[in-house]
Amino acid sequence: MKKLSVSALALTAAATFASADELTIAIVNNGHMINMQTVAEAYTAETGVKLNWVSLEEGVLREQVTSDTATGGGQYDVINIGMQEAPIWGAAGWIEPLNFGADYDADDILPAIRAGLSHEGTMYAAPFYGESSMVMYRKDLMDAAGVSIADNDSWDNVKAAAAAIHNPDAGVYGVCLRGKPGWGDNMAFITTVVNSFGGAWFDKDFRPTLDSDEWKAAINFYVDLLGTYGPPGSEGNSFNEILALYNEGKCGMWIDATIAASFLEVDGVAYAQSPNAGNPVGANWLWAWAMAVPAGSPNADAAKDFIEWATSKEYVQAVANHPEFGWGSVPTGQRASTYAFPEFQAVAGFAAAEMAAIESAAPEATDLKPYVGVQFAAIPEFPEVGSAVAQEMAAALSGAKSVDDALAAAQAAADAIMSEAGYY
Repeated sequence: MKKLSVSALALTAAATFASADELTIAIVNNGHMINMQTVAEAYTAETGVKLNWVSLEEGVLREQVTSDTATGGGQYDVINIGMQEAPIWGAAGWIEPLNFGADYDADDILPAIRAGLSHEGTMYAAPFYGESSMVMYRKDLMDAAGVSIADNDSWDNVKAAAAAIHNPDAGVYGVCLRGKPGWGDNMAFITTVVNSFGGAWFDKDFRPTLDSDEWKAAINFYVDLLGTYGPPGSEGNSFNEILALYNEGKCGMWIDATIAASFLEVDGVAYAQSPNAGNPVGANWLWAWAMAVPAGSPNADAAKDFIEWATSKEYVQAVANHPEFGWGSVPTGQRASTYAFPEFQAVAGFAAAEMAAIESAAPEATDLKPYVGVQFAAIPEFPEVGSAVAQEMAAALSGAKSVDDALAAAQAAADAIMSEAGYY
């Protein structure tokens, strides 16, 4: 077994770990989470706690974790959830509050990330990494085509740039965007487009507004942009699929989670803040993949000890010191202290753009958007609403339905869900 880094040893020496033979941990199959399985070998070596990992695709993870947690199934000791679930599940008593010691330095967690994982000032999930969304593009291709992308550019200019660099005969597509159905998959991106066109999920009475002119304009634009300048089969692509395409040199531009920048291997990548169609508020999302403990877990204390370690400053240092990883692989978007390390700054050309995106995200309720959340609505019914709408948007993208028909079906489904829930 590998040994803990000096900083991690200091943490474990200072802590009294709860007794548990093993923990079962449900994680999303993203890069930083996969890396954690290797780094955490040192945790097992130090504590004797066996870690059983259940790594799942994003949509499957959400379904399984929600079902198990809501019913008290007890299948997992630690679960990956995010900002949509944490405050709601915490208020409902589905997950345990997290109160760590002074050495954990909760004040080091970026304020927007910590607030999004809390209910009434109590944190119910600790961020493993945080993110917003931004443009990641091949500057070499843009320069060769004589086009450019600016921070907060117009969607029209983004479309023109995609057209200029689109060269499918050479295996390069102008733009790669999420199309795979899911409230946290295609709808995460699509909602930011809708926001930027001046739309919202619900009006002030929480009636769905998917039949609005803003939604129609946004979805028509999205379908045209991705259908014309994106790779074939985009209705099946989410984060991991597009990351693979980008690293194969097949994407000239990608608008997605800032965390993706940690895993880009193609040379010449540049970054810009998310585009909009006149409304920059909500054009970039805010999210954190975080760790929580289901209520009633018989291993709750040991699970909290693991989360305290896995989301600490010391964990970041352990990844940086690990021979298989280094500073270019540390989880980002969760702690301010990470950005202060010269070693991180030297390898993270995306750091300033990532931080600017996180700090500019606007999850607060507004007159236009009467709910908390950027790419989601922080209400219990949203996952059901978002999942239903996601299927219709994928159908529009694939050409199985017209945009008008897909939006009409989405509006009807959302209206039925919200009406049955008693909103009106």
